[in-house]
Amino acid sequence: MNRDIIRVGSRDSRLAVRQAEIVMDRIRSFLPHVELNLITMKTEGDRLADVSLQDFGGRDLFVRELDDALADGRVDICVHSCKDLPLNSPAPVLIAAFTRREDPRDVLVLPEGRTEPDPSLPVGCSSARRALQWPSLYPDIPLAPIRGNIQTRLSKLDDGQYGGLILAAAGLKRLGLERRISRYFFTDEFLPAAGQGALAVTARWGTDTSYLEPVRHEETTRCVVAERAFAAALGADCASPVGAYAEIDSDGLTLTGMDETGRKLSISGDPSESARLGQELADRMRAAAWS
Repeated sequence: MNRDIIRVGSRDSRLAVRQAEIVMDRIRSFLPHVELNLITMKTEGDRLADVSLQDFGGRDLFVRELDDALADGRVDICVHSCKDLPLNSPAPVLIAAFTRREDPRDVLVLPEGRTEPDPSLPVGCSSARRALQWPSLYPDIPLAPIRGNIQTRLSKLDDGQYGGLILAAAGLKRLGLERRISRYFFTDEFLPAAGQGALAVTARWGTDTSYLEPVRHEETTRCVVAERAFAAALGADCASPVGAYAEIDSDGLTLTGMDETGRKLSISGDPSESARLGQELADRMRAAAWS
């Protein structure tokens, strides 16, 4: 790689571009002499906007083209929403950095003027994890699948097709759409997806990624590593309603995980052993299921 030029790969959606710009701005603030070129592309997941992702390969559909661009040298790094990144990256791709986490919570978005969902309309939800937790809060409000980027989903809501939407707070905030949020779900009532709120920067194995040091956030990295280790140990994929959320305080790292039945367990320990804590929590979860 020419160290004076860094080519950054991204999906071409408005949110993906904004996320890439966040990473680029961070690099630029520490390396002002470096030229950063954004290269966008449409992934298979973007093209299949009206079908169930579970039938066509899940989250992999949003990264394959970007992984290929990394592998053949068309880009130097790629920026992804961490929660949408598969748990196992294919060779020769590695996760080179996790950014400081934005708000990890899920939120409820309602039509203008409403304070509760319209019970005559379904709430749009594209996540099995969210669908599993929803009935404990709104048992009488049905859910219905929804696809498309944030703007498309908001348009469907405003057109009266849905009575509400469940979305990630981070994406709305990054797009300056925080005003659309009607309710934040606490993490203990709506457990997020592993890595939710963080961005992941991928690169090719064997390349120098020292210029990403300003992007890397240690606390987020330890938390996300624990969450992804837990989800991976349970064999989770895009269709699995598995959740995980870790926090670090003066007592160490506390990781809470949820399996596909909705069972939740927590574990605490040394943040430096985040991957082991994720694996151990998954082992305890399986043991609890068998008991």
